[in-house]
Amino acid sequence: MKLPPFILASTSPRRAELLRQLNVSFQVVPGDAAEMAHEHLSPWELCQLNAHRKARLVAKKIPDALVLGADTLVFLGDEIMGKPADIADARRMLTRLQGRTHQVVTGISLIHLRAHRERIFAVSTDVTFRSLTAGQIDDYLARVNPLDKAGAYAIQEHGEMIVSEISGSYSNVVGLPVEQLQAELSAWPV
Repeated sequence: MKLPPFILASTSPRRAELLRQLNVSFQVVPGDAAEMAHEHLSPWELCQLNAHRKARLVAKKIPDALVLGADTLVFLGDEIMGKPADIADARRMLTRLQGRTHQVVTGISLIHLRAHRERIFAVSTDVTFRSLTAGQIDDYLARVNPLDKAGAYAIQEHGEMIVSEISGSYSNVVGLPVEQLQAELSAWPV
């Protein structure tokens, strides 16, 4: 796949690893835009807005590159579960998620300012948690650092302890919907 110089506007090691699986050469430049939270936006709109803000911040500095911004959030009904403030907050989130199905939505923004091209989309995956005891939640938290993860969990890190089923893209739950992203990049005009 032939692309202009490509930048990942994220310091997430999980996103970088997923992008490497696509055999895309890229550079990491953090897109440190403050994440927005707005009660009138749907999960899809909110993730796309935050991804766009991150990508645009980097694209303004490097207009000749194709910049990828991403934002992943966990939603249980209308409740947004971002990154927990502390372990107690992580425990609260996992307790709310246990025994239920929630959505993981990742917004993606691809921007090439010089070429005046952009593409914004979102992917959603349903994740069902096992019914968990307080002890099982504490055991999971002892094995995984939940503080930098939306919803206080990482499916790729001992996910079998807490997740019973997923419907949709596994890589989306990790932080980047690889299947959809590959299709978008393959269709990207050079």
